Amino acid sequence: MEFIKEESEDVKIEETLRVKQEETEEHTDLIGLKEESEILNEEKDQFKNHDFITRENTFSCSQPEKTRKRGEKKGTRSNFTCQQCGKSFTLKSSLTRHMRVHTGEKPHTGEKPHTCQQCGKSFAKKVSLTRHMTLHSGEQPYTCPQCGKSFTLKQHFEEHIRIHTGEKPFTCQQCGRSFNLKGNLNCHIRIHTEEKPYTCEHCGKSFNLKGILNRHMRVHTGEKPHTCQLCGKSFNLKGNLNCHMRIHTGEKPYTCQQCGKSFTHKGTLDRHMRVHTGEKPYTCGHCGKSFGYKMALKCHMSIHV
Repeated sequence: MEFIKEESEDVKIEETLRVKQEETEEHTDLIGLKEESEILNEEKDQFKNHDFITRENTFSCSQPEKTRKRGEKKGTRSNFTCQQCGKSFTLKSSLTRHMRVHTGEKPHTGEKPHTCQQCGKSFAKKVSLTRHMTLHSGEQPYTCPQCGKSFTLKQHFEEHIRIHTGEKPFTCQQCGRSFNLKGNLNCHIRIHTEEKPYTCEHCGKSFNLKGILNRHMRVHTGEKPHTCQLCGKSFNLKGNLNCHMRIHTGEKPYTCQQCGKSFTHKGTLDRHMRVHTGEKPYTCGHCGKSFGYKMALKCHMSIHV
C-alpha cells in the first residue's frame, strides 16, 4: 500500500510539472505573438502616410479611396510606362497613342465612320461631326463681346477676336511680317518661294492664291457677279464696282500732294504724278524715245509702221 501511495504521489508530481511546462510554453508563445504584433504596428505606422501606387489605381493609406472628393488629384506620378523606351504617362490612352511611335501604326486610315444624317457628309472623328451639325442647326454659341458678332466654331471666334486686340501671332521668318491668321502667313510665304499652286485649266496661267484664280476664271466664263444698284452695270471684280460707284457719288479719294488735284482712281493719280516727276516709263523699241503715258507710245508707234 505504501508502494502504491508513493507511485501515486510520483504521478501527481509528474503531472504538476507537465502542466507547469505547458503553461510556460504557452506564455512564451504569447510573448512571441505580442512581439510580432508590435513589429507589425511599427511597420503600419511607418507606412501610414505613404501613397501606394498600382498599375491601375493610386490610393493613400492616410485617406481611403472612398472618401476622396471628385476632381481631387491622386498624385503626379506616372502609372503607365512604355516597355520599349521607358517613357511614362499618367493616362493609359496616352501610352496607347505613344506606342504608335514604335509600332508605326497609322490610326487615320481614311475611314470616316461618322456620317451626317442631313447631308450625308462623313467624318473620321465624332467631334468633327458634332461641329458640322451646327451648320444645319444654325447655332452660333460664340459671341464677340465687343461687336456682337456670333460664330459657330470657337476657332473662328478666337480668330475674330484678334481683329480687336491687334494680335498677330504668326510671323514670317524671312521678312518679319506678322499676320493674325496662319492661313494668311502660308499665302504670304509663297511670295518668297514663288510657289503658284493654282493653275487655270483654260490658259495655263498660275497663281499663288486660290481667290485670284477664281477671279481670273471670270475672264474665260464672262461672269460678272458684281452689279451696280444705280445703273445696272456689272463687273467681274468687286474692286471695279467700288471704283465705278465713285462716278455716282462724285468721291475722289486720291489727292496729289503737290498740286492738290484729286482723282477717282489711284491709277489715275499715279499717272498724273509723272507730270511732276518727269518719269517716262514707256520707251519706243525702234528709236528709243520715251513717253509718260502708254497711249502716247501707241500713237508714236504709228510713225514707224
